[in-house]
Amino acid sequence: MIASTYLIGIGSNRCGRAGSPRAILAGFLDHADPHWGDVLLSSDITQSAPVGPGKRNFANAVAAIETMFSPTELLSHLKSLERIHGRRGGRRWGDRVIDLDIIAWSGGIWSSTGLTIPHPALRKRRFVLAPLCEIAPGWRDPVTNLTARHLLARLDRRRPRP
Repeated sequence: MIASTYLIGIGSNRCGRAGSPRAILAGFLDHADPHWGDVLLSSDITQSAPVGPGKRNFANAVAAIETMFSPTELLSHLKSLERIHGRRGGRRWGDRVIDLDIIAWSGGIWSSTGLTIPHPALRKRRFVLAPLCEIAPGWRDPVTNLTARHLLARLDRRRPRP
């Protein structure tokens, strides 16, 4: 079996056992479990407003990892990590200790029940695209064939100026 590279979006806006949201992200990036994958690159940790009903700002980052897991196996593992850190199902876009999303993978497009790669909202989320551009500005979206840099520029052109 050949290893795959995945781009993982990481977010937190609640304190947990590891401390503040920023500390939780830093801990995840620095101490990822080596039996499921290696962190190849990670972006700086940024801050963004919540999407949906959440009240607290999020700490966000993007990491490139390499693993032998298939997309569905990795999703299962990431959901398990979220549960270990106190995430409960049923509430979409609420406050959470950690949120782990598969943004993209080296295999291109994937679709199964409960998982679509690239992430369907990727092109609309600056808090994903900006950190992604830090570590992989030339990554090409297999749906639009645009690079991460171009997707971010498009999104920024659409945003209203203050």
